[in-house]
Amino acid sequence: MSTRALRTAASGMFAQQVNIETISNNIANINTTGFKKNKAEFKDMMYQEVSINPQFTGTQAMNEKTSVQIQVGNGVQPASTQKLFSQGDLTSTNNQFDLAIQGEGFFQVRKSDGTFAYTRDGSLKVSSNGTLVTSNGYTLEPGITLNEDVTEVTVSKDGTIEAREINGNTVSLGNIELVKFMNPGGLLPVGDNLYAETPASGVPLTGTPGQEGFGEVHQGYLEASNVDIVEEMISMITAQRAYEINSKTVRTVEDMMTMANNLKRS
Repeated sequence: MSTRALRTAASGMFAQQVNIETISNNIANINTTGFKKNKAEFKDMMYQEVSINPQFTGTQAMNEKTSVQIQVGNGVQPASTQKLFSQGDLTSTNNQFDLAIQGEGFFQVRKSDGTFAYTRDGSLKVSSNGTLVTSNGYTLEPGITLNEDVTEVTVSKDGTIEAREINGNTVSLGNIELVKFMNPGGLLPVGDNLYAETPASGVPLTGTPGQEGFGEVHQGYLEASNVDIVEEMISMITAQRAYEINSKTVRTVEDMMTMANNLKRS
């Protein structure tokens, strides 16, 4: 019994360690553009039936013996970490190449290996060949290219991009499309503010910003992290207390085992 209690308490300590690691990652990314916080999820482990309090029943009590069965849990284990895609605050930057999504959707980018990835980070740059790329150099899809005569770029809320040239003419450069998923929580975070499609997320659905449930694009803004520092601090204190209580359980079981050993010696 004592061994089971030690294993149970140890599983609780490990679970809270994972919880603290998740919270610390949220806090570390509080200033990361478009970052979405994680939430650790747990599940209880299998239960074991234990026989206690043997009882004698029936007319021939000495021949008929039953016992009461109770279920004893074996602790907890981490189940998953879930991304929470709640809206982050929009921060004004006055940079014409900074774009933020107000609502549902992701920017689609093409990585260097040709595969697609998805991001909420709209801090775009202009590459050496005039293509709009992310901070890490990934090309925005569909591709938007500027020539050397462009002096100003305007992006409307529906993703329409227009450029003003040196001669005063205004030309259309195309449209920014957004992508959404049936289950964005199933996307795989791959670093660099990027997410990858998985079977759990479903296939990407492409659409026009501001239409059919897609969010609007706001030029000159960036979406801040959706991490609430006060909420994370409270969660961290709660996890710390839970870890401490589990460690006290280990010490309590150790004291009980010591007392049991001393009884045998006496």
